[in-house]
Amino acid sequence: MSFRFIALILCAVCVLVFIVQSIIPGFTDNFVLVSKDAASRPWILVTSIFLHGDLGHLLGNIFALGVFGSILEKFIEARKFAIVFFASGIIANIISLPFYAAALGASGAIFGLLGMLAAMKPKMMVWTYGVPMPMFMAAGFWLLLDIAGVFYPSSIANVAHISGLIFGTIAGIFSRKPEGGTKNDKSISDEEIDEWEKGWM
Repeated sequence: MSFRFIALILCAVCVLVFIVQSIIPGFTDNFVLVSKDAASRPWILVTSIFLHGDLGHLLGNIFALGVFGSILEKFIEARKFAIVFFASGIIANIISLPFYAAALGASGAIFGLLGMLAAMKPKMMVWTYGVPMPMFMAAGFWLLLDIAGVFYPSSIANVAHISGLIFGTIAGIFSRKPEGGTKNDKSISDEEIDEWEKGWM
């Protein structure tokens, strides 16, 4: 049950990229996801994951990635964690193409991790808007918020959130053992999760 710092490393990459965005004019424009350019420049489906629009956008994402990602990485393989992160982000970006002219941010990838965590540890208690609830209820609450956001558009790419969450949930379901555990023998037990929650939540 060693801590591999994968989530924190991804957070650090996002911070470094944001610093570069802030000091190099035109950097964001070269790597942001522009829907009409996705076919001719497919790499922007990946590079846009690490870009953020402002400091608040960055802090919100690295907080979620740092907290929930650090929990998830303790009981899945590093390779699977990376695959789910990038696959969620790319799939969320692809599905978002018809809905947004341009998009950026790690939200789709992070929602993939949230969905996977909800599927693998549904009873784990988390705080959502100041209210403690099981992880599966929190994921459902976030899903409802994003569905509502589709009908009341804002600067948030709600479709990307929904897509990432659904993909991550499916990945999490297939990563569970038939009896409800995970395929990784080194997974965290419910007792260890309870101890972690008492100390940190």
